[in-house]
Amino acid sequence: MGALRLSREETRFELRFESLRDATNACSFPCDEAGHVDMDDMAEGTLNCYLFARAVIGHEFARPRVCLVAAA
Repeated sequence: MGALRLSREETRFELRFESLRDATNACSFPCDEAGHVDMDDMAEGTLNCYLFARAVIGHEFARPRVCLVAAA
């Protein structure tokens, strides 16, 4: 599988993880329209947050959903 390459300007979607415990707490990560994120391009801290969110689906976070990012 080839690496997904998205620049900030091209990113129009985000993969959003909603907290199951705190409605004000969520994590989101740039992705393509299918929900694929480019882990190779993430900073170490962001990658750790992404991997944590994935690992605790059903315990801390709901299943992620792909959201369209509003144009700036």
